[in-house]
Amino acid sequence: PPFRAVAANITSDPETGIGRWTDAQIALAIREGKRPDGTLIGPPMPVGLYRGLSDRDLAAMVAYLRTVPPVRNAVERSVYRITLPPAYGPPIASVPPPADNPVARGAYLAGAVAHCIECHTPMVNGQNDFTRTGAGGMEFHGPWGVSVARNITPHANGLGAWSDAEIIRAITTGVSRNGRQLAPPMAFAAYRNMSQQDLTDLVAYLRSLPPMP
Repeated sequence: PPFRAVAANITSDPETGIGRWTDAQIALAIREGKRPDGTLIGPPMPVGLYRGLSDRDLAAMVAYLRTVPPVRNAVERSVYRITLPPAYGPPIASVPPPADNPVARGAYLAGAVAHCIECHTPMVNGQNDFTRTGAGGMEFHGPWGVSVARNITPHANGLGAWSDAEIIRAITTGVSRNGRQLAPPMAFAAYRNMSQQDLTDLVAYLRSLPPMP
């Protein structure tokens, strides 16, 4: 109800995509949610988390987008029935890579890259309640019906009894500990391409979260 978002064309088509955008403009759109014309990109683009993307990873994303073949496809603009902020925060000069330890890297992956914590953290007044990071409860309505983000903290109601292998299987294949197929919109198809090191670090971070009932 607050909005109807339509995904923009991000191919290199110069007329209907981002073919005429500079690398800096693409980077600004991703990390700060601002288009070249100064307008703000609204939800569900997780700009609040993308603001934490490191310079290196942001540059890699821009480089990849440059390789996407141009597709001419004019799409309608999103419609928002909420007031977007003037900005998602102050301008960002530079973001270093995460510290070289499993929990720090896992936190970076769960936030800026895969944004697990956005979907798995409860909402209060339209904002994620990060005092309960990972506690789950957000509802997703789609053609499949209604799916509810589960608790991914180490609590007994969450992942407390799960093994590392079971967590990784759920992330990469969408199969729960009891063998049940998990519902969309979990991006298993993308997550299955994560490296084993990234998955191990992600689990280390999830294990570090305060248990939330």
